[in-house]
Amino acid sequence: MTQPIDDLSTLLSQLSPALADPDFVFCAVPRANESTVLGARLRGTFWEAEGLSVILERAEADRLGLTYTSVHRCITLQVHSSLTAVGLTAAVSSALSSAGISANVVAAYHHDHVFVPAESAETALSVLDTLVRA
Repeated sequence: MTQPIDDLSTLLSQLSPALADPDFVFCAVPRANESTVLGARLRGTFWEAEGLSVILERAEADRLGLTYTSVHRCITLQVHSSLTAVGLTAAVSSALSSAGISANVVAAYHHDHVFVPAESAETALSVLDTLVRA
């Protein structure tokens, strides 16, 4: 198992962004449907005061009859970032913001995952590749 990296310059030099194929959506799940959704294949969950929020493939959301307002692609930053690293999210979101691309960043144990609008995914990947070379 690799050790997590917390040095920002090392993180940026080893970023190695990779774009996942499927489309993803963010959905708010009504309390009455929570048990059904928790049996589904989810990419992420978060319990908010308003209820359960989930990230899942668009096809799965459609199958479950969930509503969503936008479609995203996921770019995984394939560097083992430390959960205490400072500046990675800011650097990534700032670079994407400068290109006019919104970013929803989810930090998991091994990697950070950046959900960008599906129509901007290839451009976002280019922006992050440029960030690595900077």
